[in-house]
Amino acid sequence: MDEFAGVLKAWRERVTPAEAGLPSGAGRRTPGLRREELAALADVSVDYVVRLEQGRAVNPSPQLLGALARALRLTDDERDHLYRAAGAAPPTGLVPRHIAPGVQRIVDRLGDVPLAVFTAAHDILLWNPLWAALGGDPAGWTGLDRNLVWRTFTGGPGPMEYDDAHAEEFADDLVADLRAAVGRYPADPDLARLVSRLRAGSPDFERRWGRARVARHRSSRKTASRTPVGPITVDCDVLSVPGEDLRIVVYTAVPGSEDASRLDLLRVAGVQALA
Repeated sequence: MDEFAGVLKAWRERVTPAEAGLPSGAGRRTPGLRREELAALADVSVDYVVRLEQGRAVNPSPQLLGALARALRLTDDERDHLYRAAGAAPPTGLVPRHIAPGVQRIVDRLGDVPLAVFTAAHDILLWNPLWAALGGDPAGWTGLDRNLVWRTFTGGPGPMEYDDAHAEEFADDLVADLRAAVGRYPADPDLARLVSRLRAGSPDFERRWGRARVARHRSSRKTASRTPVGPITVDCDVLSVPGEDLRIVVYTAVPGSEDASRLDLLRVAGVQALA
């Protein structure tokens, strides 16, 4: 684990707080991220980060390695080296979950619109504060609740509303999109388990799955009905990341509209309340 400890420390020290979306502060003695900052970004304890960097923690899980790779803004090659140094096989044949530095910078720069990054299986990986203020903060979600398809078919009404025609189209598109992901990643056990549980637990999902439709969800219009500043209708566009099979979902309001004004207000009031 000496190699793992060495690269982890070196990569932590090269990432600036600004690059990680954190305040720089004054009197910093660490050239990059502090251990407690990396721990917060990767959702682990500071003690565990210390043990990793000292080579005292062995066999970190693939989930942790993925979280560290995202927090450290690693390239694909660096991510694979991190896995190998930890004695784990780099992810292959699985739904990609790694967020490359360029995608991270897009999220960092587009703070004036609600934006989130999803996997091909519709697991949410990353979001900005305005996304959380508009549709609910995913930070409190765990397990399958972080999957959009699961929440749509099993979680009951959410903060976003559609008219009946769009609700039907949206549900069809999600199922067709998930089927396309199964075709691309047939060996992914988490994806297979998700589909199995959806088919067993949601008759509506099972009915749509039986149609064997394959498609990708691209755009829609929806209303966030329970924001602190009132309902906001937004256009939802899904952007694909070439070579990564990730989706950047962006919400925008028509310029000059009341919805745009409310989104501007939410940018101040809603984000402050969330903080």
